[in-house]
Amino acid sequence: MMQPIEGLGENFRFLVLEVSNQLQSSREFLGAPSHALYDKIVSRDDYIDNLKNIIENKCFSTIHREKDLSKQAINQIRSAQIICVNLERIADFCVNIVRQVGYFHDPAFLGRFEYKEMIDHILECLALIQPSREKGDLSGALTICRAEFELDRMYKKNFDRIMAELRTGLHVEDLITALFIIRYLERIGDSLLNVGEALIFAIIGEKIKIEQFQALQQTLSKSGINAPLSEIDFQSIWGSRSGCRISRVSAKDQRVDPAQGSIFKEGNVHKIRREKENIESWASIYPGLGPKIFSYHEDGENASMLVEFLSGCTLDEVLLTASEETIENAWFVVRETLAEIWKTTLVAAPAPSASMRQLSARLDSVLQVHPGFKRAHRGIGETSILSTEEILAACRDLESGLFAPATVFNHGDFNLNNIVYNHAKQRIHFIDLYRSGRGDFLQDVSVFLVSNFRVPVFSPEIRERLNQMIARMHAFASQWAAEHGDATFQARLCLALARSFYTSTRFEMNHDFAEEMYLRGVYLLEKFLRHKDQPWESFELPVDVLYS
Repeated sequence: MMQPIEGLGENFRFLVLEVSNQLQSSREFLGAPSHALYDKIVSRDDYIDNLKNIIENKCFSTIHREKDLSKQAINQIRSAQIICVNLERIADFCVNIVRQVGYFHDPAFLGRFEYKEMIDHILECLALIQPSREKGDLSGALTICRAEFELDRMYKKNFDRIMAELRTGLHVEDLITALFIIRYLERIGDSLLNVGEALIFAIIGEKIKIEQFQALQQTLSKSGINAPLSEIDFQSIWGSRSGCRISRVSAKDQRVDPAQGSIFKEGNVHKIRREKENIESWASIYPGLGPKIFSYHEDGENASMLVEFLSGCTLDEVLLTASEETIENAWFVVRETLAEIWKTTLVAAPAPSASMRQLSARLDSVLQVHPGFKRAHRGIGETSILSTEEILAACRDLESGLFAPATVFNHGDFNLNNIVYNHAKQRIHFIDLYRSGRGDFLQDVSVFLVSNFRVPVFSPEIRERLNQMIARMHAFASQWAAEHGDATFQARLCLALARSFYTSTRFEMNHDFAEEMYLRGVYLLEKFLRHKDQPWESFELPVDVLYS
């Protein structure tokens, strides 16, 4: 049962009623136009606008005034505001529809098409809004959401008929007018979808699109969790940079918790499928390192899966909040785990370095955030300063002759926040495994090093902790390279770090800090280019660039 919000209920009921009346009047007008009915529809639109404004003002003033509102109450207020905006938009579409009638040569022409069925379906959905809101009825909310798909289907049927008749060259103006009216009815479906999703938000407490909601239902069902979604706590954790949605799923009743310890992930089918395959690969390489997969579901272009929630703290949280002893323990476990992974997955076969290809692929994203990081060609006398494109092209050509002597199975996105440390069990876990695959071990090393540098905390104590972690990883990777005869380690690391510094700027809105990373990336690229006429085995990485 939805909790009542004082002062909103009556206005909200009137708004739903008036919009329904507006649509019903529009239906009557399309069948039998009259000046009186037209004036009634247009004047009612002003009243609906006023109701919408009153509800919005009450929503915002309640949130501003009441300091002790529960999360559920705030969600209901936000939901009411979203719904009233979309109801007012539906009323506006009604006015647009009746105004189109004046363009018909014969108003009865519209009767050749199935517009009444569309209006009837909209009216049925409007009748569900108030009871669904009051009772917290997910079934009603879903029915309202699905109206968008049904109205799309009806629109397509009418659209095809109109297009076929337009090809005859007859009644062109009337056909185009009819198409505009049918199109406005189809657009009402978009508003109903927003209304339904707002109702779902008020009920489950998280904003979620209908496709994601259906994916969650199907994925939970496949995992054997059959509890109603109204009894499941669905809490967004983050939206990943790849566009996937990640949420925590658990039972609201902690005494019976079938979904406790689950992460729901939904997004592009290729990305989710790839992550599923990588989780399975890690399970065979190092059991327990990644999460368990409880269920997986594909639906057209999207996929979803339910995986184990791995308890512990991400490594960045450890560095920011834990004791020195805990940090030492965490690093020991990271180091030993990496050593085991690299040892068991090592394949001694040359592999081309690919850092510049990766940088070039992400350059547009960098420049969208920081357009000033694109350098133009400059010349002073006989001295030239290469443009961004020129320096990347030159480094890419040189890199084509640079090979790692062996490959390992990499995490692929080895940031601090993708490593979970469980202090009680003295082990680590990997999460967000979409990019995992075989490659140069410096892919993970460079990402790890720069992910420490780019932590946006600048107190001397925290920076010292981060610098110590950088030093540990660099020393460990250097030792590994020496033990395995990796003579071009420093040259490849230079390019990998340049890539990571440069591309990390696209996630940093603090311009000064982003520029610091950008300049370090450019410095490394120029350092690499200056060595082009010498053996790569003699290259020395300027390690000071790693520290702040």
